Amino acid sequence: MNVRVVSTKIIKPVHDHNSPQPIARSITSITLSAFDRVSEDMHIAAIYAFRPPAPSNSAVATGLARVLSHYPEWAGWLGHDENNNPAILLNDKGVKLTEASVDSTFDEAVPLDLSPVHLSLQPSKHGIEELLQVQLTRFACGALVVGYTMHHRVADGHAASQFLVAWGRACRGLEVHRHSSLDRCSLFSPRNPPHVDFEHRGVEFASEEFARCLDYSFKGKIITYKAHFTKEFLKKLKSQATSGAPPRRSYTTVESLVAHLWRAVTIARGLDKNDTTNVRISVNGRTRLRRNVPDDYFGNLILWAYPRTTVKELVSRPLHYVAELIHRAVADVDERYFKSFVDFASSGAVEAEGLVPAPEPKGRDMCRNLDVDSWIRFPLYELDFGGGSPFYFMPSYVPVEGLVNFLPSLVGDGRIEVHVSLFDHNVAAFQQLCYSLDADTRNYVHTHGYGVMSPGYNHNWDQVDKVKEMARL
Repeated sequence: MNVRVVSTKIIKPVHDHNSPQPIARSITSITLSAFDRVSEDMHIAAIYAFRPPAPSNSAVATGLARVLSHYPEWAGWLGHDENNNPAILLNDKGVKLTEASVDSTFDEAVPLDLSPVHLSLQPSKHGIEELLQVQLTRFACGALVVGYTMHHRVADGHAASQFLVAWGRACRGLEVHRHSSLDRCSLFSPRNPPHVDFEHRGVEFASEEFARCLDYSFKGKIITYKAHFTKEFLKKLKSQATSGAPPRRSYTTVESLVAHLWRAVTIARGLDKNDTTNVRISVNGRTRLRRNVPDDYFGNLILWAYPRTTVKELVSRPLHYVAELIHRAVADVDERYFKSFVDFASSGAVEAEGLVPAPEPKGRDMCRNLDVDSWIRFPLYELDFGGGSPFYFMPSYVPVEGLVNFLPSLVGDGRIEVHVSLFDHNVAAFQQLCYSLDADTRNYVHTHGYGVMSPGYNHNWDQVDKVKEMARL
């Protein structure tokens, strides 16, 4: 696909005089909360596609300038406040907007499956200071692709979706409502006295030695496989997971599907039965701190659950065993856990011990583990710049083995689309397993054996685990 850049400019906030001043201009910085500081220090990217007649580039840019007066964080830079705390500087440096064109039609040029081709439809994520970038790409058929990159330290997926919907409203001349305050830290004040009831070293925070020992990756071609699960399949899978569960326990569709995919990927990878494996699952603190935090809180409010077990237990036990592991791990990241995290992050231990945010999994291969991101509750298809909802959405191409993305159905029929990144020699086995409702995965292993082990998987895991434990202590 030949993408030709037409122009690049900076969009700065423009106040809408028809509505009250949305932001007090006396505020020059926003101190990052503890949740912001442990979020990934990287840009997250995605693309939306809209069928013609799509709004003009000028209309989209005007709406962006207007919405930035309500969300000035995106027009700033990362830096430090007057107390040298990590902060967002509200300097109105602006958002980089690139206009581009493609001579072919969307259907001719854009693959349906996630691939490196999609990277040309979004701004580059490297060597930039802007916290938000936008690329508007016009195709010969009249379709418009809106690609963006957003810095994760500014907002999590829940908040970013809120901003995108507000941007669409601004383009359509509608009112933009932002109820949450710019002050992120006052909502998360530590308790007096503090109660650090859980271990946060080696979870959200790590020593430098711990971070370095996790800096490994394997060589191999990575394929992002796109699986489609119908509403009927998901209903049967949920029923199967709940069968044999503890009394009055009913697992969610997401819990059931994560359990199913965790087993399928593990078998396809061909891991040793004595290996330990885990899944990293995001937990939204808005549902845990509901009494103190509004649902439209803008910023990061995510911690993570890590259900874990051995490969032998994962593969040989019933699906409800795996679903229960996931359910309990997520439930344990409750209000007490979130408050314990705030107390620990505010205790001075992080600075005194030289701790850093635990390494982001998106920078390395998962090896034995999975990193699951669920976007199915985000209003992905409510974004409307004036020409209707998007007909296509795709997260950025990130070639890291073990990443799993859940996306909602485009037409709202209850289907779930899942993107799973695996080494190419493991994809065929995974493809057979992921659509099977056979409750006994041992049948597949007995008939076909495990998947093809990656050449790098003969790593000395015992030594890695030993170094990790020493670093943690």
